[in-house]
Amino acid sequence: MFGKLYAAPRPAAINCRIVCYSKFAFVLRQIPVSDLEDSEYEKLLDRAYAKVSSLPAANLDFVIPKSESINEGNKTIVTNIMAIADKARRNPEDIMKYLSKEFGVPVSLDRQRLVINGRFSSSDIDAKIKKYFDIYVICKECHKPDSHLESAGRGMLYFVCEACGARYGVKSY
Repeated sequence: MFGKLYAAPRPAAINCRIVCYSKFAFVLRQIPVSDLEDSEYEKLLDRAYAKVSSLPAANLDFVIPKSESINEGNKTIVTNIMAIADKARRNPEDIMKYLSKEFGVPVSLDRQRLVINGRFSSSDIDAKIKKYFDIYVICKECHKPDSHLESAGRGMLYFVCEACGARYGVKSY
């Protein structure tokens, strides 16, 4: 329903509701039906839809990259860790530390590939990478990936959003 306009059919009762949903706003107004004519009702719907359309769009072009992994014996090799790190605007070593802690196994970087000790499926790795992006890359306030991390000492990091200016603490990995 986000970004779409839903208008209840014009009732014969006392009040009419116009509801606009968007990612950023929820508008509910009650207007006496007796005060509106059909053309005014349509104009009001058009005006409400224009307001919803003019809201800034979410970062629709941002997609968390899928991991490309290969299982070799008892090791899993992620070949596109550099592309994932570039998309996150983070150091590959930071992602390596996070995945090591999440999987509970040693992880290393070898020739721009991530080597995880243990056999893991691509979907397992993708789930952990999505969790990393949700915590350490995408802002909880504006849902944009334009951010960086600042060290706060004692096992804490500050997440700083460059888009909206939000700043909050996140657990260190």
